Amino acid sequence: MSEIAANTVHEAYAFACMRCGHGWEQSYEIEHHVDIHGHEFVVYKADGERVPSPLSTPTCANCDGHVVRIMRAGRVAGAQQFLHTPRSAKRPPEKVPAARSSDRHWRLSDLLHPFHRR
Repeated sequence: MSEIAANTVHEAYAFACMRCGHGWEQSYEIEHHVDIHGHEFVVYKADGERVPSPLSTPTCANCDGHVVRIMRAGRVAGAQQFLHTPRSAKRPPEKVPAARSSDRHWRLSDLLHPFHRR
């Protein structure tokens, strides 16, 4: 396929497997192309390798599960950092200020929210 135009953007996503609980983050180079016939197409690359769209059917590298929650970057890293912080370094619950929406900690209920039936 001959290309006449390309535009590359960088995006990162956090993923959490609802089957095994594994979490990971990945950065992508997303190339937007237009072929000589004017048809648009997108190419995703991770670590320089072409990969399928992370938004179509993400697969857990730990259990091969396909029920994967996609979140904005930083959610998994923030949760892992919180979990690995020594207990003595964490503030007691009574001194923790009310969480603002911009700095809420990652919770399993946050991950499962879109799957709740109404």
